[in-house]
Amino acid sequence: MSAKPTTSREWHLVARPHGWPKPEDFALREAAVAEPGEGQILVRNIHMSVDPYMRGRMNDVRSYVPPFELDQPMQGGAVGEVVASRSDAFQPGDHVLHPFGWREYALVGAEHAVKVDPEVAPLSAYLGVLGMPGLTAYAGLLEVASFKEGDAVFVSGAAGAVGLQVGQIARLKGASRVIGSAGTDEKVKALVEEYGFDAAFNYKKGPVAQQLKEAAPEGIDVYFDNVGGDHLEAAIGALKLHGRATLCGAIAGYNDTEPQPGPRNMVAIIGKRLRLQGMIVRDHQALQPQFVQEVGGWVRSGELKYRETVVNGVENAVDAFLGMLRGENTGKMIVTF
Repeated sequence: MSAKPTTSREWHLVARPHGWPKPEDFALREAAVAEPGEGQILVRNIHMSVDPYMRGRMNDVRSYVPPFELDQPMQGGAVGEVVASRSDAFQPGDHVLHPFGWREYALVGAEHAVKVDPEVAPLSAYLGVLGMPGLTAYAGLLEVASFKEGDAVFVSGAAGAVGLQVGQIARLKGASRVIGSAGTDEKVKALVEEYGFDAAFNYKKGPVAQQLKEAAPEGIDVYFDNVGGDHLEAAIGALKLHGRATLCGAIAGYNDTEPQPGPRNMVAIIGKRLRLQGMIVRDHQALQPQFVQEVGGWVRSGELKYRETVVNGVENAVDAFLGMLRGENTGKMIVTF
């Protein structure tokens, strides 16, 4: 059990980025650590998550989640140890998952915390393979895209935290072919040799549509979109009759300063009777028990592999976030304090 501190470092957003975020848009500040009030716990964060959706929260626009406030601590998934508690549900020494990352110590309402067991899985896994990215992959493929055995599946951003899991779940569920795109030759090699993808390509080495056609000459049944842009256009062209696409992310355009044109082949959606559906993971919380049971079993058996890119030190959290946006991670990007 950790001793209770008096101060904590925390990251604040101090300017709304225009285009790519810059280090000067953020400030690492010291704050006093308050005593927990009734129904609250004080948590020493051990691992925190940086995720693509956080870029959207830096803009002052209406969305499915409120924007980050300027000159206030940012938020995001974190796992830590309870150091003080005024809640009957938690005791000092418990480990919890909660949404108040980007800081060393967090004051958390008990209703926002969930116990996690380090004996079942490493604590960082609750931010990735058994956390929000994992459930996103599971629900997005099986529920939103209505995956069925024998489907051919294409995943963009396939070496990221979500994409890496989508491809493996598709394979484990009986896909006829799994194709992934990634941004380096090393990632492409790992997708095929380590994670069981049937084919993968480096999207920086040629037109996505052409490379996808070579990897899936007979077309695809399901597209899991983490990228948008030319990947979505290529997927629309490759999808078969009654194909389905889960639109999970569009990282290719997150830092654009001007709106980009949409796919030029949208008319194909009509002729092919395609279904393209956006998803937000919080709409699929009912799948959580099934997800933990099935994916947890695959992880324990070694059938589903996961990888983390770990950056050490709260002071390096912004560097980790920017690196994740540039695609420097394989699997989940984690900041460990």
